[in-house]
Amino acid sequence: MTDQTVNSGWRGKLAAVALTFSILTALWFAVAALGSKFGWWGWQFGLLKMIAGWGPKLIFVALGLGVVALIAAVIRAPRTKPVLLALAALLVSIMMLGRLMAFGALSQSVPPIHDISTNWDDPVMFSEKLMALRQADGALNAVEFAPVIPEAANERWPGFGGRLVSQVQEEAELDPTVSTEETPPFPQLDTITVNGDMDSVTAAAMALIRDYGWEIVSVPITGGDEAIIEATETSTWFGFRDDIAIRLRRAGDSTEVDVRSVSRVGFTDLGKNAARVGTFLYDLEKGPH
Repeated sequence: MTDQTVNSGWRGKLAAVALTFSILTALWFAVAALGSKFGWWGWQFGLLKMIAGWGPKLIFVALGLGVVALIAAVIRAPRTKPVLLALAALLVSIMMLGRLMAFGALSQSVPPIHDISTNWDDPVMFSEKLMALRQADGALNAVEFAPVIPEAANERWPGFGGRLVSQVQEEAELDPTVSTEETPPFPQLDTITVNGDMDSVTAAAMALIRDYGWEIVSVPITGGDEAIIEATETSTWFGFRDDIAIRLRRAGDSTEVDVRSVSRVGFTDLGKNAARVGTFLYDLEKGPH
């Protein structure tokens, strides 16, 4: 009987327990997110308690079990099976820890805003229909003409509370010192002018929205000098909803386009709204290919 086939006894069982606990911890994060999405509990409980609160503790317990199992596996033969199980447990735990650390770093590298506009001098305002949908969904974030970051944000992001969102967005687009990265955390976002009459540009915008899988809230009336499209995007895991308004204005033979994207909940959107607006503007300017 070889070293590969001899039963590793309690050491193999310990390694199996470590791997099982690591996998269950990964499932814990998935359940926390999906439970929020499907309404089993509120997003505050899923994100702040289950993930931010209990998640790190579970990961460190999983890491500890993996280390103990690995040490036990190498102290004597047979080693192959318990070592492989222990290494698998450690790999799962380290991946979860890395993911959590990346999430924390991202939350600190972007400013605490959840409202992005290409034109803060004349921001797009949401229709009564969309505002009613936000209210019915329990949206905590207001949609204002000149929004200000709440003072409470200073607890986690000192110096940002009380400042105009427009100023902070501009800094995030131009000044890399607001981020730990070498490049600004937000893309440069401004009103764009697209070649083509307003009806054709509106049709192109609608096609992009359908390609993205956004839920269309209001369809624009064509033929005038201004049209507004409203849509909502729902995140895959937590089911967070962000609302988007796209304004198109006739400018001779071209069309001016402004976009506003606002999260329904949360101090920060982790840069999601800025990335969404930037991608939409890029794709609309690029046109079909």
